[in-house]
Amino acid sequence: MSIKYSAEHRLFHLQSPNASYILQLNEKGVPMHVYWGRKVSDAPWEGMLVFQERSSFSPNPYPEDRSISFDTLPQEYPAYGASDFRHPAYQVQLEDGSTITELAYVGHRIVDGKPKLEGLPSTYAEKDEEAQTLMLELKDAKTGLHVLLSYSVFAGHDAIARSVKLVNQGGTTLRLLRALSGSIDFRHDRFHFLQLSGAWARERDLYRRQVVPGIQSVESRRGSSSHQHNPFIALVSPNADEDHGDAYGFSLVYSGSFVAQAEVDQFRTTRVSMGINPFDFEWRLEAGEEFQTPELVMAYSGDGLGGMSRIYHRLYRSRLCRGAYRDQTRPVLVNNWEATYFQFNADKIENIAKVGQELGIELFVLDDGWFGKRDNDDSSLGDWKVDYRKLPGGLADLASRVNKLDMQFGLWFEPEMVSPDSDLYRAHPDWCLHVPERRRTEARKQLILDLSRDDVCDYLIESVSSVLRSAPITYVKWDMNRNMTEIGSALLKPERQRETAHRYMLGLYRVLETITSEFPQILFESCSGGGGRFDPGMLYYMPQTWTSDNTDAVSRLRIQYGTSLVYPISTMGAHVSAVPNHQVHRMTSLKTRGDVAMSGNFGYELDLTQMTDEEKEQVKIQVRQYKEVRHLVQFGEFHRLRSPFEGNDAAWMMVAADGSEAFAAYIRVLAEPNAPLDWIKFKGLDANAKYRAADNGAVYGGDQLMYAGLPIPSLHGDYQSYVWRFNRI
Repeated sequence: MSIKYSAEHRLFHLQSPNASYILQLNEKGVPMHVYWGRKVSDAPWEGMLVFQERSSFSPNPYPEDRSISFDTLPQEYPAYGASDFRHPAYQVQLEDGSTITELAYVGHRIVDGKPKLEGLPSTYAEKDEEAQTLMLELKDAKTGLHVLLSYSVFAGHDAIARSVKLVNQGGTTLRLLRALSGSIDFRHDRFHFLQLSGAWARERDLYRRQVVPGIQSVESRRGSSSHQHNPFIALVSPNADEDHGDAYGFSLVYSGSFVAQAEVDQFRTTRVSMGINPFDFEWRLEAGEEFQTPELVMAYSGDGLGGMSRIYHRLYRSRLCRGAYRDQTRPVLVNNWEATYFQFNADKIENIAKVGQELGIELFVLDDGWFGKRDNDDSSLGDWKVDYRKLPGGLADLASRVNKLDMQFGLWFEPEMVSPDSDLYRAHPDWCLHVPERRRTEARKQLILDLSRDDVCDYLIESVSSVLRSAPITYVKWDMNRNMTEIGSALLKPERQRETAHRYMLGLYRVLETITSEFPQILFESCSGGGGRFDPGMLYYMPQTWTSDNTDAVSRLRIQYGTSLVYPISTMGAHVSAVPNHQVHRMTSLKTRGDVAMSGNFGYELDLTQMTDEEKEQVKIQVRQYKEVRHLVQFGEFHRLRSPFEGNDAAWMMVAADGSEAFAAYIRVLAEPNAPLDWIKFKGLDANAKYRAADNGAVYGGDQLMYAGLPIPSLHGDYQSYVWRFNRI
């Protein structure tokens, strides 16, 4: 890891273990992008920027040099309107109504470590020697706008964390119309564009297509990162697969509305940019004020999609996630939601927990319905008071009953919401997002609290904290079940209303920082109707996310596979639920449901008391097996073996960092008559070592397992699975 500056060539060279990122200042002090890819030497890099006069339709901002046009040159943080016609990274409106600014170099600093972003989640360095940061200061001379571009490189990760701070050092008000977190210009368009898109219960399908002239983009305008599009894209070489080819990843550490886009221009160059969605966004910068963008994490791998994924997995697992559970294996849990929904009492909960304890389960989670008068989803959100009709002894009594079974106790919340039928709403009808004299659109009979307001945030902190102090709670599922409509705040002035959505996110992050800091012993899991807010911003506060409300094992093949493109396995909640499945009504075996769910933070979401003795015995075996491999599942190196997006099966594996042991899962969807013999090749093992298979005791060479593979056992019927465990001898 190093950041080097050549004053002679005005060139910055950022180096991570296996990658280089190079930028250079032109004669006017505008930062130009030179190179990003495999690690290269510290050569002068003469001639990497090509200056060539084009037609008059590519104007020349400097009359003395007609070879320069921003319409053709690769830039680090481009503006619009001064000869660059591509989409800009930022845009500022002045008091005279114009939107022309030109940033030029003022100075730079190279510091050890990685400064924290004020009020925003971000990757971090625990020690200064883990990272270096380039802070490049630019200025628009006319307005006094200063822009600080930050680039952090890590000693142990081939990733660059970028962010931008915009500071108004002039004497007039500026209006930010666009403030993206990063932009990068590639020299060509020989790329495929990857995105993770879907819907509720069908999150993060993998889509891949060739880039073409024009803009290809994904975005959210929903006030959250969303089920529909994840805040991640990648550009990959056309021949890239899991193990070969260039892969450039872009992941935004933000939980609100975003945009990620790639524009191919007339000269077949490609501009990628990402950040807060400019749609319905504006931010007033008064004199002396500043605006900090979220962080953009860029990862490069020359070893295909698998290499890129493992870069993100290692970084996010160890230097994005925080807290006591970052490096601890997670408990096996049972959640009562699909077992009881709203209809339960303390005895019913205790009975489920009692069976769970007999089967080796370590944590019971009480889901929705424990507060207010919550017998359905029509009321009581915001009233975080125990419903003593269901729980006469309160949460402390129920938690004590669960604890006596040698199990931990967890609880569900949906703090960001309010029901119109609630004491909170009746007392504070202006506390929700709303626009005067417009309808308040409900979803699931609920509205969204206005977290841009300090008084609302303070209420949430105190009401949730009061519950957490009342009982020995060691796990919290933090849910959020709708997107924003009528985005307005009663406290913001008219000229600041378009700041509401981002101010909401800043308020949410303050709430999460405060609560998770006060209760470090609690494992927090994020949820938004499942995976509607599965993003790096939430992982900073909560080291795992409920991957999807869809618990069907076959559906989960695609959901978990797509999620793994950027997110570590340790961040995915994966449970066994009842059949017929409550979302798609499919029947799958308990074994297959278990094998799929074991590829995540394992648990059960069903009524254990209704299981047969045979099923209970099978669950007991599953729980024991998972405990034996969960250190691999949650913290091992992840390798995708077969894609459910490409065929009739899926396979993946987790390998210890030192290659000493591995766990692999194979799932076939539909049976095929008279099917051919099939072999599977494993990855990530020590080619020079011998491994013993747990299923039959056979000994194989690591090279044999990886290069020749093993035959897949004969499986009978639809939706069948098989798992392998290997230990080096």
